[in-house]
Formats: sequence, structure tokens, C-alpha cells
Amino acid sequence: MLTVLESLKLSTTFLENKGIESARMNAELLLSHILNCGRMDLYLRYNQPLNSFETTTYREYISRRGNFEPYQYIVGEVEFYGLKFFVNKNVLIPRQETEILIDTILQKYPKDAELKILDIGTGSGNIPITLALNLPNSKIISVDVSDKALKVAEKNRELHDLKSRVGFINTDILENDLAKYVDTFDIVVSNPPYVNNKEFPTLQKEITDFEPDIAVTDFSDGLKFYREISNKSMKLLKNSGMLFFEVGQEQADDVKTIMKKNGLSKIEIVKDLSEIERVVISTKELS
Repeated sequence: MLTVLESLKLSTTFLENKGIESARMNAELLLSHILNCGRMDLYLRYNQPLNSFETTTYREYISRRGNFEPYQYIVGEVEFYGLKFFVNKNVLIPRQETEILIDTILQKYPKDAELKILDIGTGSGNIPITLALNLPNSKIISVDVSDKALKVAEKNRELHDLKSRVGFINTDILENDLAKYVDTFDIVVSNPPYVNNKEFPTLQKEITDFEPDIAVTDFSDGLKFYREISNKSMKLLKNSGMLFFEVGQEQADDVKTIMKKNGLSKIEIVKDLSEIERVVISTKELS
């Protein structure tokens, strides 16, 4: 039987030969998941032999990662905003950048605010669930075009016991103005598909080969959903209600222009920790 150290060495070499970035870290993360321990704890267990089940599972995981399947899909979960979320190939993997979107909303409202929130393109449900847990008097409706994605979101809603405060609707925002489903909202928030059709083929294989393309690209210029949601938000938002978007790199100015054209005002741009313009905010004001 191979020890922890021997298994890590062999797996790291295998992943390096496959062209996986941060091969050693990936090897450690996958093994620590199997052994149900922290990654750093592996250093205290270098001489521990792996049993047959652990060895077989680890070989399977390393093989899948060697084919560029994302680590998060292999283990079936991800941490977002300090919370656990289930993920699979039917949902976009929540990114750290989206935590900036959450932070921006939470900075605008007191924790005890009674808010009605609409989340568009919910995927795994990470945005509405995180907001609901941090704004305990809020009620949130989330929509997504994918019924398979909503099954994952429902599983995450159950994990965090939020069925009474987070609802899901299976619909296409491009085809439906939502008026027959919902009332008006204090907040509309969205992290829509924003990669354009020219950039999409150049992305990492982990994204192009495994993540759902409809959650990554709009198959157009990358701005389709910003136009549609900005336009419909004028009906969906209460007066003084706010629209929050996550945007891709170098999209903030275009999204700001779209918001202005649709009558939204008080537009702000928020940068992430890398000084990239990541969130654009606007407000509906009656003239």
C-alpha cells in the first residue's frame, strides 16, 4: 500500500504531465477530501498508508482532474462566502469574485432590513442563499432557465434551511418579463452569462469542457443579459430600488451606458481586490 506522501508525489507528477496548473495543490486537496482532513494535516500523516478504498477513490479523482474536470465537480461541493454549496456539471462553480457582489449589497443595507430581492440566473443558488443568511428579514425569489440547475439550488436551499424565504422559478428572463410571477422588488441582482462568443473558446478547458456554456456565455457580445435585465428592472424595481450586476473585465463602462439608456441613475462601479471593475450598481428613481 502506498503512503500519503508516496501517493501525493505520484499524483503530482501525473497532473503536471497532463498540464494541470498547481498540480501539487490539486493533489493535496483531492486527497484531503478523501481522508476528511485539512490540506495542511496531510503533512502530519505522510507515513500513513492508504487503504484500498482510499487508493481506488484517489486514483479515480486524479484521473478526472487529469482530464481537466474541475476539482469542485469531482468532490461535489465548494465554499462560497464561508458557506458550503453543492455543485455539479449543471451549475456554474461559484467564484470568489462574486463575493464582491454580496459584499456590495450588504454594505448598502442594514442587517435587519426587510427586503424583497429578485436574483436572476441563480445557478447553484449561492447568491440568494448567502443574502438570505446575511439579511435574515429578507425574502428572495430566484429565477433560472435551467431546471437542472434549480434542482441543485433546491438542494442547497434545503442544506441551509431556507425554504420559507427563498423561492425558485424556472423561466427564461429573455422571454419572460416576470410580471405574472412576481411583485416589485427593493433589489434586483444578477451575475449573468457575460463572456462573449469570441472569448469563450479561449477560456480554460475546465470551463469550456465542463461548466454549462449557458451559464458562461450569452453566445453574443457579452452584454445581452445586461440590456434585457436593465430594461425589465424598470418595471421590477420599486422606486429607489437598486440593481446590482457582476460584470466581466472591461465591461463596466458598457454596462453603465446600458443602465443610463434604460433610465437608471446613481450609477456606481465597485472594484475587486485586484482593482478590476467587478460590480455595477444603479437606482430606479421617478423623475
